[in-house]
Amino acid sequence: MVGSAVRELLLVIAVAAVGLLLATAVTFAPWPVTPGGSAPSGLVELRGPAPTEHTGSASG
Repeated sequence: MVGSAVRELLLVIAVAAVGLLLATAVTFAPWPVTPGGSAPSGLVELRGPAPTEHTGSASG
């Protein structure tokens, strides 16, 4: 009974360790390149919605 519990706990720890190793490998792996060459790097351009005209008051 105790041996079974220890074996199951070791299995859970091993699976967690493999998951952490895979996550670390994916994190530090190079990004895939596009077929025409490497993709340009840069910041994403953020745009807000176009301003709208308010022709009335919400308070009524």
